[in-house]
Amino acid sequence: MPTVTPPIAERIRSVAKVLPHVSDPNFASFFDQFANAKIVLIGDASHGTSEFYRGRANITKRLIEQFGFNIVAVEADYPDASSIDHYVRQLPYSPIFENAFTRFPTWMWRNKEVQEFVDWLKIHNDSLPKNEKTRFYGLDLYSLNTSIHAVTEYLDKVDPESSKLARQRYGCLTPWVSNPAMYGLDSLTRGYAKCEKAVLDTLRDLLSNRLNYITKLADGEEFFMDAEQNAKLVADAEAYYRAMYYGAEESWNLRDTHMFETLERILKFRSDFNPKAIVWAHNSHIGDARFTDMGIRRKELNIGQLCRQKYGNEVCLIGFGTHTGTVAAADEWDSPMKIMKVNPSRSDSYERLAHDAGLTSFLLDLRENGCNEDLRKELLKPKLERFIGVIYRPNTERWSHYSEVILPKQLDAYIWVDETSAVTPLKAKEKRVPKEFEETYPFGL
Repeated sequence: MPTVTPPIAERIRSVAKVLPHVSDPNFASFFDQFANAKIVLIGDASHGTSEFYRGRANITKRLIEQFGFNIVAVEADYPDASSIDHYVRQLPYSPIFENAFTRFPTWMWRNKEVQEFVDWLKIHNDSLPKNEKTRFYGLDLYSLNTSIHAVTEYLDKVDPESSKLARQRYGCLTPWVSNPAMYGLDSLTRGYAKCEKAVLDTLRDLLSNRLNYITKLADGEEFFMDAEQNAKLVADAEAYYRAMYYGAEESWNLRDTHMFETLERILKFRSDFNPKAIVWAHNSHIGDARFTDMGIRRKELNIGQLCRQKYGNEVCLIGFGTHTGTVAAADEWDSPMKIMKVNPSRSDSYERLAHDAGLTSFLLDLRENGCNEDLRKELLKPKLERFIGVIYRPNTERWSHYSEVILPKQLDAYIWVDETSAVTPLKAKEKRVPKEFEETYPFGL
């Protein structure tokens, strides 16, 4: 009798590694096989799902404790993430942190799942020497106003005259700091980049005085964190907001290129300490864009693609997926957060294949040597994958949240949690931190 080929879902069931709950102490041990990478990028299929955040945090803890990873870099604004870094390493407080994580969508980082990881990281760091403490960085570029303040406050300390000049130059952007997108519209209307030269001149002056400034404060890290990174962010943000009105792909590419280049600068800055980085971002950022509609049809790139192209096999891309449950999201940009029901996955999606495998949670190694060859061939046939960001529109889900991908080339590994729940947002008044740490605590206002 001819051999009957089992359905793909059955093959997935037979090959996948069944995972315990994301909070189980043994959950993270299943990811030791990826620990030989220099950069591990861990995605999420939504910005409001508890299991994605908790699972990612527990994998990160193990990579830090057992395998020497010492950098966590996340899809968050650079100054906001610096408030966490100052807390977990007990660095001096700065007033620029007072409004950290208050920009929409607040729940993306201001939630109990992230807070628990931050508490753990501080305790982990407490007993370590200064240079061995794990750093926490932001990669994103939306913090135009805060970054301007960070640069000028640094220059106030080392070069008051240059600080005055920087304030004059950055003053070009003052009319738009509360609504930077309007700067892009104004630049398009006028037909030129009104503030480009001013912000680039400030960045060039800052970099040309690097050694002088570091000598004055005897602190190269302060120059890197407060001055260089924020000045580069302002320059990239100026270009980003202009690009918004020329096409979605151009602004997307500028943003992900900024995130990649920020990661590269962090790795270079930490090069004396065997840097090994874990990146937290959405699947759409960490999965290789060349094998999705993003890259194939829209000519978009992302940080996962750029990391692979630069570092090759030293990079591991891990994504999450789910079938149904609840998610914290908004109907529109800058609208209130809601707890929404996630539609069951579509029948023509990778998520439905995973659901039909009948497992509550599993890990699928998608690499050539990590996956059954016949199964991998089947999975190489393009299917839909669901992407929920901070906006979720269930009624238009096919067009607003699904994109065609080639999963085994987009990702190196896929974490499945069949039913998931929303993150728990933090209210501004919630402070669980001991009194002696209150002024540096990143989530307290």
